[in-house]
Amino acid sequence: MDLDLKDKNAIVTGGTRGIGRAIAEQLADEGCNVALCARHRATVDETVAALAGKGVKSWGGVADLADTKALRAWVVEAAGAIVVVGTTGAIEIAGPPRPYASAKAALLPYVKALARNLAAKNIRANMVSPGNVYFKGGVWNVLEKDNPDLFQTMVSRNPMGRMGTPTEVANAVVFLASPRASFISGTNLIVDGALTQRVQF
Repeated sequence: MDLDLKDKNAIVTGGTRGIGRAIAEQLADEGCNVALCARHRATVDETVAALAGKGVKSWGGVADLADTKALRAWVVEAAGAIVVVGTTGAIEIAGPPRPYASAKAALLPYVKALARNLAAKNIRANMVSPGNVYFKGGVWNVLEKDNPDLFQTMVSRNPMGRMGTPTEVANAVVFLASPRASFISGTNLIVDGALTQRVQF
C-alpha cells in the first residue's frame, strides 16, 4: 500500500537504533525525507548516510531528549517537518513502578487533548504503546546475556511466544503518521502481541 508519504518531511527523535531507527528507515522507504537526532554523533552520521542511500533527503543532529534547550534548538534546525515521531526507551524492566510507566500514563490524556485542540487545524496526534521489543543492544538483549533465566521468563509471558521487533512497531507508527490514517487522531495503538490485558474503548 502506498502511504502517500513521498516527499513529506518527518522528525524522528532517538532515530539511530531500535524502534526509532526502524521508524526512520520505513519513513524513508515510503519516500519521506527524515530529520533525526540521537546522543552520539557517529551513529547519527551513519544513520543519515543510510537513509540518504534510499534516495531521500536526510538530516541529523546530536541532542539529548533530557536537555530541553538542546532539543528545541535541534527542532528549529529541522523545521519544516509535518510529521513528528518521538521515541523513548525503556527505563526499567523489573521491580516497582518506574518513571517510564508514569510518564507514559500521563501522555495518554495529553495526546487526547492535543488531538482535540488541534483537529480544526488538520493536525493529528496519536501514540503507540509497544510491548516487549527485542533488538541487538537493546534492554532485552542485555537481560538475555546477564540474566537468561529472567529473560526466558519475560519471553514466556508473551502469548505469541516471542517478543516483538522494531519493524513491527514501526509498521504501526508509520501508518498512523501517514495520510492513510487521516481520520485517526487521539488514539493509543497498543502493539504488544496481546501481552497486556487491558481493553481499548
